[in-house]
Amino acid sequence: MRYLITGAAGFLGTHLASRLLADGHEVIGLDNFHSGAEANISRLRLDSKFQFVQHDVVIPYDIPCEVVCNLACPASPPYYQRDPIYTAKIAFLGTLHALENAERYRAKVLQASTSEIYGDPLVHPQPEDYLGNVNPIGVRSCYDEGKRIGETLCADFTRLGRVDARLVRIFNTYGPYMRADDGRVVTNFIAQVLRGQALTLYGAGKQTRSFCYADDLIEGFIRMLAHPTNPGPINLGNPHEFTMLQLAEEVQRIAGTALPLKFEPLPEDDPRQRQPDISKARRLLGWEPQVPLAAGLVKTIEYFKALPRA
Repeated sequence: MRYLITGAAGFLGTHLASRLLADGHEVIGLDNFHSGAEANISRLRLDSKFQFVQHDVVIPYDIPCEVVCNLACPASPPYYQRDPIYTAKIAFLGTLHALENAERYRAKVLQASTSEIYGDPLVHPQPEDYLGNVNPIGVRSCYDEGKRIGETLCADFTRLGRVDARLVRIFNTYGPYMRADDGRVVTNFIAQVLRGQALTLYGAGKQTRSFCYADDLIEGFIRMLAHPTNPGPINLGNPHEFTMLQLAEEVQRIAGTALPLKFEPLPEDDPRQRQPDISKARRLLGWEPQVPLAAGLVKTIEYFKALPRA
């Protein structure tokens, strides 16, 4: 099949393109390198089934395909807060243009939504029918509310019979091809450990996250697209919950270091807890993560060790 991946130079776009190419599909990658890495595209270009189009998704495009995987959007707070208006444009216009392109070619859509649509949750763990607790005017709102309106567009296009748009709500994911400077906790800890610096924790380090290795997440994408009908939003993430202190300890244990911890004030609207209820994914997709945190961290640390030092 012919897949179009928006955000193909990003962390998850790179992993998805690699998996689809390995499965024998043709992949068209679209990106403008706003937060993606050109080095990822260079690697993908070694495969003759991969084509690249440099383009900004806030501008309409016309690309024949059978499936659109809409992954274009900065996902780490430092990146999406750097230009919040542009982030909101990507979330709304980028999704609208993906849906319009899919409608033109009768293509299926996979929409990369996020656990951030649940905000700072009052229900734990978070099932798909939880409507969330989101601040619409906070510093994270450009992303959180942007992803929510993206879901609305997909739901309306699907309800109107214009496009089969499938929503995956991605919980914290990590692995090779993340940017070292993306500001997310896994990369922060790994970068600090490799530089021999104190590890930065926010608040008391008691807030929780659930970390899913990239290969597991991509398998969820593939199964979602293969499902015979549109099952509605599905959470994809690891249900095993860790505090930030526990993650810092695990990264240090794997790296063989014992560096000090540095505590900073908790950022505005930073969720206190995050854990997916994946019973729907288990039931409908036969999916659940297979890679334990320690094994995934080993692979991720090895990747960052091999990168050229700046």
